[in-house]
Amino acid sequence: MSEAEILVSGATGRTGGAAIDELLKMGKSVRAYIRSNDERATALKQRGVDIVIGDFTDLDDIRGAMEGIRATYFLHPIAPGILGAAAYFAQAAKEAGVTAIVNMSQISARRESASHAAQDHWVSERIFDWSGVPTTHLRPTFFADWLVYPHFAKEIWATKRIEFPFADGRHAPIATDDQGRVIAHLLAHPQGHEGKIYPLHGPLEMNHTEIAAAISDVLGAKIEYAPTSIEVFKDKMESLYKFPPFLVQHLVEVAQNYRDGIFAGTNDVVEKITGKPALSVQQFIANNRAAFV
Repeated sequence: MSEAEILVSGATGRTGGAAIDELLKMGKSVRAYIRSNDERATALKQRGVDIVIGDFTDLDDIRGAMEGIRATYFLHPIAPGILGAAAYFAQAAKEAGVTAIVNMSQISARRESASHAAQDHWVSERIFDWSGVPTTHLRPTFFADWLVYPHFAKEIWATKRIEFPFADGRHAPIATDDQGRVIAHLLAHPQGHEGKIYPLHGPLEMNHTEIAAAISDVLGAKIEYAPTSIEVFKDKMESLYKFPPFLVQHLVEVAQNYRDGIFAGTNDVVEKITGKPALSVQQFIANNRAAFV
């Protein structure tokens, strides 16, 4: 195994991949913990990233991946199993002498959350805290990337409408590239961030009418926000997108959270940690124009 000091889970995903990009720019030696030895693993190897194959269900696999590691990033999908995964990850980190964990949570993580996933994220935060391994928790608002996920972007471009159940709620969309930069800087320089909870927002709070206008400006096509009901959105997630029930339950509940203002706000955490401001919606859409056209 290499002399890597930083371990990134979810390395083939959006935030993990962005974190690795930034860490390599910083000249850091990185190990990726991924589930499959596929072409994405090969691409990481070609960039000098050490690869360990495993998942969150085997404590020994996780412990082995952490050999020699001083800082690590934990990411679990919106799916059942996060509590066991967090417990295994924290235990392995403690055994390996890891001195910093960056944990990806979510802005709706609360003890009283009606979303099973959001409540589980809150409990997983507490698991890391109980472990005694210094942990920084990240709580991002809705990702700007929602707008360019294939099932949403294709529909937006085809219909020229954004059909989300968010009424006139507001948030400041945060790009995964910006989150990746935050993760990388916290892993590289964790001192002073131990035990902190950082909400992550983009630079400007907007409602979806304003977001649609910003997309229109960049793409040169009129995009409108057509708010739908939570019930209609739930049916679309189940029948059209074929989302799993756990994810559907989460998105239904956070849609109401969004309407209630849980996702609102903005801050300059990205700039303070990385030295570079977060991307605006316009900049993000310009960088991801291909998702639409």
